[in-house]
Amino acid sequence: MIDLHCHILPAIDDGALDLDDSLAMARQAERDGIAAVCATPHIRHDHNVRIEEIVARVDSLQAHLDAEGIGVRVLPGGELAQTQADDLSDTQLRAVALGGDGGSRGEARGAGGAGGWILLEPAPGPLGDGLNEVVQRLTRRGLRTVIAHPERHAGADFSERLRRLADDGALIQWTAEFIAESEPEGFVMGLARDGLVDLLGSDAHSSHAGRPVALAAGFTHLATVRSAEQIAWSAEVAPQAIVRGEPVTHLP
Repeated sequence: MIDLHCHILPAIDDGALDLDDSLAMARQAERDGIAAVCATPHIRHDHNVRIEEIVARVDSLQAHLDAEGIGVRVLPGGELAQTQADDLSDTQLRAVALGGDGGSRGEARGAGGAGGWILLEPAPGPLGDGLNEVVQRLTRRGLRTVIAHPERHAGADFSERLRRLADDGALIQWTAEFIAESEPEGFVMGLARDGLVDLLGSDAHSSHAGRPVALAAGFTHLATVRSAEQIAWSAEVAPQAIVRGEPVTHLP
């Protein structure tokens, strides 16, 4: 499995507090069967993340994981706020794309990322037209979109909004812990049956509290309404293509 949404880099945003916290998060991932984690610091006006430093910070953390014998790869990325997407240059967008750091260097590090997919954080409040407009503008700039934690942005027309995003080519990534705890016959699992739960991410911020770096329980719960082939697509096939910067169609 690949965790496409994790705040594992130390002391860069509201995620891991320090290196020890990052190492503990990586150990959580390893125990859960996660082979690779995209480091996705907030690219947002209230966090002073220097985009040009992300790759070096990822490389530094990877060196520490290797030294500790932790068998998890860390890949570059970012969680880009809807409200800031239009402010970034094409170079900056590629630098915060999932698994991508400009192409050749990513391939040398084994990531193979071409920087084709952006993890996009919706603006606060219910999903709105502005999110679709940003997705469409990113598409015109040659980038595809993964929508982060839609469960935080529900509104009266939530299902229709998700369908419109899917029609615009976006993939929908839900928080794994939220899915694991969803009612078996409830609204969210109904969305899963309808193909509107494409991906899961941990959205973990620390080993000390909150959500762990874990995906397995969420996928186990999804398996009650989706086929084994569909679970394999969500857990492995699609994430692997995303970090390689390849096109991905929606959940079959």
